[in-house]
Amino acid sequence: MTTTNLTKSTRGRWIQEWNPEDAQFWETTGRSVANRNLWISVPALLLAFSVWMVWSVVVVKLKAIGFKFSEAQEFWLTALPALTGATLRIFYSFTVPIFGGRNWTVISTVSLLVPAVGIGVAVQRPETPYWVFVMLALLCGFGGGNFASSMANINYYFPKARKGTALGLNAGLGNLGVSFMQWLVPLVISAGYFGALGGVAQTAVEKGGTRHIWLQNAGFVWIPMIVLVVLAAWFGMNNLEGAKASFRDQAVIFQRKHNYIMCWLYLGTFGSFIGYSAAFPKLIKVAFADVDPLKYAFLGPLVGALARPVGGWIADKLGGARVTFWNFLAMIIAVLGVLHFLKSGSFTGFFTSFLLLFLTTGIGNASTFKMIPVIFLNERLGEAKGKGPTAETEARKAAAKESSAILGFSSAIGAYGGFLIPITFGNAIKNGVPQQALWLFLVFYLTCLAVSWWYYARKHAEAPC
Repeated sequence: MTTTNLTKSTRGRWIQEWNPEDAQFWETTGRSVANRNLWISVPALLLAFSVWMVWSVVVVKLKAIGFKFSEAQEFWLTALPALTGATLRIFYSFTVPIFGGRNWTVISTVSLLVPAVGIGVAVQRPETPYWVFVMLALLCGFGGGNFASSMANINYYFPKARKGTALGLNAGLGNLGVSFMQWLVPLVISAGYFGALGGVAQTAVEKGGTRHIWLQNAGFVWIPMIVLVVLAAWFGMNNLEGAKASFRDQAVIFQRKHNYIMCWLYLGTFGSFIGYSAAFPKLIKVAFADVDPLKYAFLGPLVGALARPVGGWIADKLGGARVTFWNFLAMIIAVLGVLHFLKSGSFTGFFTSFLLLFLTTGIGNASTFKMIPVIFLNERLGEAKGKGPTAETEARKAAAKESSAILGFSSAIGAYGGFLIPITFGNAIKNGVPQQALWLFLVFYLTCLAVSWWYYARKHAEAPC
């Protein structure tokens, strides 16, 4: 299809025909359209992650400005956005084929304004009850839900050979929202950047004395960026007619065994990334009382996010299953390092081991998402083998719809790690032994290592990819 034909096949922002596996179409037209949608999707996803994880920084300052919440209550505030985000991802997994990728990106990004404004208002009122903070934490889950629809949308645009890199870029640069937020928020709360519109300063009582902070800026800072990205999505993105499908059409994924296996593996990679991102600042504060967590915590998610595009590229070259298997082995080694240095009291060793752990979560995020489209394309093509070109074409379309839905659904299951990890750490710390949580995670990674080898990485595996 030429550029002229693509224009003719477009109704508003809907593209009627899309075939990225056609080399001529891809080189003449498809690449530029796909890249434009990708590069608008990235900042939308970055802001979603920023709002989703903002409580990981906000809770560090709540006691300083007078809120009398317990350690357990604060860990719950960091965990609750992941709970709602993961649950929303289950539904968001199916929205792109129903509403269109461009339309849903606009809707889901606009929704981020609700918790951003709410946080800015609530932290300025010392009388704000805990249940209000709980509700705002739950609403931040809107940001977590966006990942499922974003990844499902981008999956449609790119050919099989480039899916690993494209999905790695979208997710990896989107994941940067966590470290971007953990770097930006400490800066913007240090001054009244929004003047009278932003409200007055709070007095923060911390080690070394008191100072003025504007904690409301942790919410308000996202508002202008959200508005800009919504406008970019409205005017610059597309919907794909060929991606349309009802929920019933997509529900076939619940009959696919490898859907559930990949959910387990993605819980080990992305679940670890988002869970450690949420818990890391608070864990540093508890385990190393003399260390300012906000000076270091953002580096973990930064390393993990930057590793994801690299992991996608490596998986494109070496195969997703091979990279996933060796990556889980590296995660096990990293956890053993964290355990050792947590016991010895060395912050440098603890922090370095955790950076390695974040690095491996990023690589594993990409390699598992490289596996999903390949597994289901091979399955559907195998079923269509010998049935002619029409059957093969239909098999490719079915595989694209299935893999996009499974990318979203597995991301939903993986996101529950953002709830489970902070809560597990919180309970372990309450028992006085934070290492308990890490031993549980270690056992889980061993199961992921075994599963990835048995089904995908070994010789004569059931679904090599």
